[in-house]
Amino acid sequence: MEINEHSFEKVTGKGVSLVDFFATWCGPCKAQEPIIKELEKTFSGRALVTKMNVDENRDTAARLGISSIPTVVVFKDGKEVERFIGLQTKKTLSAALESALI
Repeated sequence: MEINEHSFEKVTGKGVSLVDFFATWCGPCKAQEPIIKELEKTFSGRALVTKMNVDENRDTAARLGISSIPTVVVFKDGKEVERFIGLQTKKTLSAALESALI
């Protein structure tokens, strides 16, 4: 699932969510994509796992200080709880989501 500036607040405002900030031209972002899709299935019904294209949503990316991609941010009830810059493993991101769900 991909979100945009209009849906960002609604998606991240309640519960636990993970947002992968990416660009279509970014090699490491493409490598991160299968991991994000696996997490989406693994955490279905418990946390929302989604993506946001920084080229199409520059205002939100700038407001959050996203300057390198991929950047993966875990939100809980609208507040950032953890941020990862660069390609991450499924284990690392799963642990972050599990921690936020406690």
